[in-house]
Amino acid sequence: MVKSPLTEHDRQVLAAEPFGDMFKLVVDITRLTVTVGGDFHAEGESLMLAGGARQEDLWGANYYPARPAGLRLEYSALINIRPARNNRGHLIESEEIKKVVREVVARMIGPI
Repeated sequence: MVKSPLTEHDRQVLAAEPFGDMFKLVVDITRLTVTVGGDFHAEGESLMLAGGARQEDLWGANYYPARPAGLRLEYSALINIRPARNNRGHLIESEEIKKVVREVVARMIGPI
């Protein structure tokens, strides 16, 4: 779990492995917390669940630190497939959920 805002160096290190240009993150839209890194969003999801989060509050995204501002955040993750929450695909469809994800990422990860 990210405890303090990431630095530019932190973002570059996270992006370097294992994907080379991005890293995965999971946001808890109720607790307003975020985990970063790993090969799969499910890893961050598991960490959050172990810490008491509710699965329906967890949403995945990808962060590309080298992209231009406005293009760094991608709302895509398999954990986002939630038919019960009217999210039938891997992209976050709710503008309200995207807004919370953006706010948490901007505060803890960096410019979006």
